[in-house]
Amino acid sequence: MLQRIQTVYLALAFIVSGILPIFISLWTTTAKVDVMAMHNLAYISLFGISALLTLVSIFSYRNRQNQFVINRLNMILNFILIGLLVYHSLTLSGEAQVSEKGIGMLLPIFSIVFLVLANKAIKKDEDLVKSVDRIR
Repeated sequence: MLQRIQTVYLALAFIVSGILPIFISLWTTTAKVDVMAMHNLAYISLFGISALLTLVSIFSYRNRQNQFVINRLNMILNFILIGLLVYHSLTLSGEAQVSEKGIGMLLPIFSIVFLVLANKAIKKDEDLVKSVDRIR
């Protein structure tokens, strides 16, 4: 059912990983140029795969176990994205390239939070179904 709370959390995760990287900058260079995720193929592909996995998870609402596993894979992908962003921000030499980090570097963290909340709701639904099956 698409009206469950985990669908809301997954929709928020889709917005964070699929739509916001288009409009929010990852960092600003010393020349005051905003660097978006669209400027780097690795970032846009990881954000895109994360958004695609979130959509697949939203529409696999009939199979809660599958939805749970897809969300776990999406969390791993977001941790890889965080690692890549941290590596990129730490390996650049001081003020040579990156002058100011943007809110876009926190987008994978927000996505992970929404995915964890969705997994908690999926687990709660699964426990409810198991308890009803025991009564029968």
